Amino acid sequence: MQHVTLNNGVEMPILGFGVYQIPADRTEQAVTDALEAGYRLLDTAAAYGNEEAVGHAIKNSGIPREDLFVTTKLWVQDAPAQDNTRRALETSLAKLGLDHVDLYLMHQPYGDVYGQWRAMEAANREGLARAIGVANFHPDRLLDLILNNETTPAVNQIETHPFFQRAADHALMREHQVQHQAWGGFAEGRNDLFTHPVLSGIGEAHGKSVAQVVLRWLIQRDIVTIPKSVNPDRMAQNTAVFDFALTDDQMTQIAALDTGTTLFFDHHDPEMVAWLSKRRLEQDRS
Repeated sequence: MQHVTLNNGVEMPILGFGVYQIPADRTEQAVTDALEAGYRLLDTAAAYGNEEAVGHAIKNSGIPREDLFVTTKLWVQDAPAQDNTRRALETSLAKLGLDHVDLYLMHQPYGDVYGQWRAMEAANREGLARAIGVANFHPDRLLDLILNNETTPAVNQIETHPFFQRAADHALMREHQVQHQAWGGFAEGRNDLFTHPVLSGIGEAHGKSVAQVVLRWLIQRDIVTIPKSVNPDRMAQNTAVFDFALTDDQMTQIAALDTGTTLFFDHHDPEMVAWLSKRRLEQDRS
C-alpha cells in the first residue's frame, strides 16, 4: 500500500474503502470483506447511518487499532455549533466503538462553519481526531477557512472522476498542503464510464479493468481514493493497482475527458444549499 503524509505528519493510505450508500445491515460484512482484502483506510460518516456497523467490523477483525485509518464526518450542526460539534463527534466515536478517529471531516460547507471548525481544532488538540479536514469545499470556501483559522485542513474530500477532474481545486490544495481526496471516483458509472472507449482501451493495453485504470489515474495524481463495493472479488481487484503505471500519453488521454461539471449536484445551487443546510440526521437517514 502506498501512503501520503498529511500536513501534520500523519500518514494516510492512498487507497481505502468507502461505505457511502451501503445499507447498515450489509455494512459490517462489506467492511469485514474489505479488511480481509487488505484495506486499512475506512471512510464513513454520521450521515451514512452505518457507523455502528463499521465499528462492529473493526472490533471483530482482530486488526490492531494502530494499523487502521478510520475517517468519519460531521454533519451540519445547530447552534451552538461548537457544543453540538463536540457532541456529534462523541456520538460518532461511541457508535464506532473507538476512542479516536484518524480523520474527522466537516461534511458540508454550511452552517456555522467557523464554530464547527473551532470545535474540531479542539478535538484535534485533545487527540480525539488525529487529523481534521473538510469535504465538498470549493476553492473559495477552502481558502477562506485556511486564511482565517489556525489549522489548515489536512484533507478536502470532493467529487473527482475522469469527467470532473478538479484541476484548479487540485492546484490550490497542493499550494496550501491540503490533501486532495476523491469521492465518486467511478462517477457511479455515469457517462458509461465502465465501457468508455478511451478508458477501456487503456485498460486493454495494461490487462486491467476500467475501474483499475481510474484508480491508477487518481493515485498517479496523488489523490486519495475510497472505492466502494460489496463484492469481495471487486474489492480485491480494486487493490491491484500498484503493479502498473499509466504513461504520460494515457494520462493526457484521460485529461481530455474532463467536462468541468459535476455529475451529481452543485454546492452553489441555492436549492441544494437549502436542502443540505436544513437536513437533520435524527429525522432523515436517507
